[in-house]
Amino acid sequence: MYVLKNPNSHFEDYLFKFLIIGSAGCGKSCLLHQFIENKFKQDSSHTIGVEFGSKIVNVGGKAVKLQIWDTAGQERFRAVTRSYYRGAAGALLVYDLSSRETYTELSNWLTDARQLASPDIVILLVGNKKDLEADREVTFLEASCFAQENDLMFLETSALTGDNVEEAFLKCSKSILAKIAAGELDPERIGSGIQYGDATLKRLRQQNNQRKQPDCMCKM
Repeated sequence: MYVLKNPNSHFEDYLFKFLIIGSAGCGKSCLLHQFIENKFKQDSSHTIGVEFGSKIVNVGGKAVKLQIWDTAGQERFRAVTRSYYRGAAGALLVYDLSSRETYTELSNWLTDARQLASPDIVILLVGNKKDLEADREVTFLEASCFAQENDLMFLETSALTGDNVEEAFLKCSKSILAKIAAGELDPERIGSGIQYGDATLKRLRQQNNQRKQPDCMCKM
């Protein structure tokens, strides 16, 4: 495991636990590296176990620290990587659009995520390697239909060129923030995969909740 950090702020409003899951060779580590370092990871080998990276991003005016676990896609590491699913708020479910095999295995990865992670996990389907258009084996429409059928967001990316890489993480984060604002996700619930980074936000939320509570003064 190695750690990539990009602390471009002194504090954050929220911390989100993220996963990158999918079959070996679909470019998960390259996506993480491109997102953190803004460059392509040359000579990338298969991940052994997990890799970790973190980055603070601005999402809707909020500073959000993404703590990202990149899991190995090889079957022999499956038992190890499953332990990292617990309490994840968001996940990128990745396949290689030039490899039909990585696409057909998506259902297994999706089942693991929904069974082992947070029940409210936000998942974005990522068709990586869109720079290999000439070798495409999975159409945009086919993957889009899979995403709709499984209630997933969907983007195609290129870890090589950086196309849509940051957008994938931001899109997933925006959805999580929207669920927090709507009251569908509670950062104080254990296992939500979300934490307050700034204590002020936590106090404001508690005050707002107290104001919303009905006046229970009853005359007997």
